[in-house]
Amino acid sequence: MDLRQKIKTIPTDPGCYLYKNAEGEVIYVGKAKNLRARVRSYFGSDAAENAKTGSLMREAVDIEYIVVGNEREALALENNLIKEKQPRYNILLRDGKGYPYIKLTSEEFPRVYVTRNLRKDGAHYYGPYLPASLAYRTLDLIHRVFYVPSCKIDLTKDHPRPCLQYHIKRCLGPCVKGLTTAEAYSEAVRDLRLLLDGRSADLSASLRGRMEKAAEQMQFELAARLRDNIVTIEQLGEKQRMDHAAGDDSDVIGYHYENHLLAANLFHMRRGKVLDRREFFWEDLGELENEEGFAVGEFFSTLLKQLYLDAHYIPPTIYIPVDFEDREALEELLSEKRGHRVHIEVPQRGDRRAFLDLVGENAKQSYEQRFRVMKPRTDVLKSVLQDVFQLPDLPTRIECFDISHIQGAETVASMVVWEEGKMKNSDYRKFLIKTVTGIDDFKSMHEVVTRRYRRLMEENKPLPSLVLIDGGLGQLHAAARALEEIGLASQPVASIAKREEILYLLGQENEPIVLDRHSPVLLLIQQIRDEAHRFAITFHRKRRQMRDHATELRLVPGIGDTTTKRLLRHFGSLRKVQQADYAALSAVVTSKQALAILEHFRNEKGAPQAGDEESAGPDNNG
Repeated sequence: MDLRQKIKTIPTDPGCYLYKNAEGEVIYVGKAKNLRARVRSYFGSDAAENAKTGSLMREAVDIEYIVVGNEREALALENNLIKEKQPRYNILLRDGKGYPYIKLTSEEFPRVYVTRNLRKDGAHYYGPYLPASLAYRTLDLIHRVFYVPSCKIDLTKDHPRPCLQYHIKRCLGPCVKGLTTAEAYSEAVRDLRLLLDGRSADLSASLRGRMEKAAEQMQFELAARLRDNIVTIEQLGEKQRMDHAAGDDSDVIGYHYENHLLAANLFHMRRGKVLDRREFFWEDLGELENEEGFAVGEFFSTLLKQLYLDAHYIPPTIYIPVDFEDREALEELLSEKRGHRVHIEVPQRGDRRAFLDLVGENAKQSYEQRFRVMKPRTDVLKSVLQDVFQLPDLPTRIECFDISHIQGAETVASMVVWEEGKMKNSDYRKFLIKTVTGIDDFKSMHEVVTRRYRRLMEENKPLPSLVLIDGGLGQLHAAARALEEIGLASQPVASIAKREEILYLLGQENEPIVLDRHSPVLLLIQQIRDEAHRFAITFHRKRRQMRDHATELRLVPGIGDTTTKRLLRHFGSLRKVQQADYAALSAVVTSKQALAILEHFRNEKGAPQAGDEESAGPDNNG
């Protein structure tokens, strides 16, 4: 049965339809009040003139449908099917930046993290937080007040000593036996949950009772700490009450479309203030163009469904620049999900329209920066880096490591440095692998990271904002073990997998970060990674050349390893040793050795190899 014949069997009820190609893949999902009428419209003359519809119908060979009770149910089902099937003819929301939440794990000794992925793993999630920095400030408060850590240490094992976070009073030290008790830790977690649940009054009352008890027992240091915590929490509650009285919540969305490319900006206004902005980008949207231009209404209909139908928080008002066909039905569905009325408004004049135009101007700037390849400012880039890698402070220095070898021979490592917006060549380091034989990138990475940061600790030098590893989870865990063994378990560390370009954060390996391929952060991380790879390869080639040259020189009677290194260091290459006369050689080696070298190369039939001029000067080994 072909598509036209199948239309006659489709009911007139509301529901969703799914077009499929010859391979059985779903290539488009749509919804309709009347399924038969909507599907029939794809075969009309007007539809044939639409680029997207024409392309879709040339590829579609089959159609399925799902009947629902009403248009609202069709909207929700359409959104779920699009997210599940990812059909290529639908507009897909691809956003590497979700809302941040604070996650409290369900371990024996729970820990807290900032995460953007909600999972059914038994943990407690609190949020979302706007702006994202609020999540990190709250996490910092948790560390300072409740001493509940965010570390990635395996707490099921006994550790000989605590890390730096314990010594600076930001962790109770559950990793070392005897530093805390299960009761004390559980009490801290209970207090933490009261804060995150918004029960500041109950928390203050609990802390005040414990403060008075500590004072009665003459534990004045503990009483003073509890008093300070009460003041901090009451001040935080006072600030929150003031903020809630400042205004209403709304989202404002603007866009800029040009050359089949689109950038959109979403401004989150909470309590009358702009707290955060999200950027979205789409390419190859020419199929949404018709005789009247770009189908903005269809675009916004799809965008709002994907943004809000699965959202944990829906603001009471959403401002957009254009109206669309199913706006009222979407308003009803969002109102039902929220439990209160939701308005999707298209302001035409006044302050709201002026602000909507301003958001559109910001979308144009995002378009320029993304699609015209403008370099983002360093301060903006650092802020995004902090957000992506969940760093406690704005990053000022990143150190990146790479391992290089050929079938296990001449294994070396490199470390390159990004500092304050640019690569810092003077701080690059090269490493010879000393304790590993054969091919073992994991052990090699463990050795290099250990040597690098043990030296920094011995010399009392500052640590980088982030340690970046070129590799996957194996290399990441090897580096993490090395840091933990030398007492730096809280050092931020991440890795970038070579082929997939996926970022892994230690402790959140099951939530890898997949950034858009145009993301300035991904481009920067790739640049740093590629520089580490280039530096490692260059060093490896130089080592291999020196090995080959040394092999040649050791064929000369009376020339050993020490003399070979001295000759190569002095002359710079094997070719220059070959070209040196007796006087030049005698300045470096004995007369007998100089004569032996001259005799050897006079009798040698092979010619010097091209490229031997490369310097083989002293190595800068870490």
